[in-house]
Amino acid sequence: MAYELPPLPYDYNALEPYISAKTFEFHHDKHHAAYVNNYNNMIKDTQMADMAIEEVIKAVYGDSSKMGIFNNAAQAWNHTFFWNCLKPSGGGAPTGAVAEKIDADLGGYDKFKEAFKTAATTQFGSGWAWLVLDGGTLKVTKTLNAENPLHMGQTPLLTCDVWEHAYYLDYQNRRPDFVEAFINNLINWDFVNQQMA
Repeated sequence: MAYELPPLPYDYNALEPYISAKTFEFHHDKHHAAYVNNYNNMIKDTQMADMAIEEVIKAVYGDSSKMGIFNNAAQAWNHTFFWNCLKPSGGGAPTGAVAEKIDADLGGYDKFKEAFKTAATTQFGSGWAWLVLDGGTLKVTKTLNAENPLHMGQTPLLTCDVWEHAYYLDYQNRRPDFVEAFINNLINWDFVNQQMA
């Protein structure tokens, strides 16, 4: 089934000053749109055309002959997930079930924040930082390029895009500042709680 580019769940300028409208115009309308278009073109007239994108990601991972399909499928999915992890006036300490789980599994919000910032800032080159459920336990992880927790059997709850195109127009080479802004001002904890449920 063709995967559609979803609209952003907020206006282009809704996350300013932390992420500019200009960044969203490039990131959503150009980068994300290209992944979606490439993916749809690659699976057209194949058996994958009838599969959900999550199933395609799991099915083709590790198959070098299908690396292009994996990269575009995973990046299309990752970006859709990322947009939902953001909201105006977000960030800060979570509430609800995820807050209790962070306390129980990660030693509290401050330790989560430290672990997530480390994962995001130490990912060499392009990739993603994640909060996942792995066998019922919360973990902070990072992945390279297009990889994501789906093909590792984990449940993604939260992600931060640390490809340069996610932050370079606003932060240049200051990835740690972008990650700090993401954690303190942008995380959509309501969405995270929905994923956990």
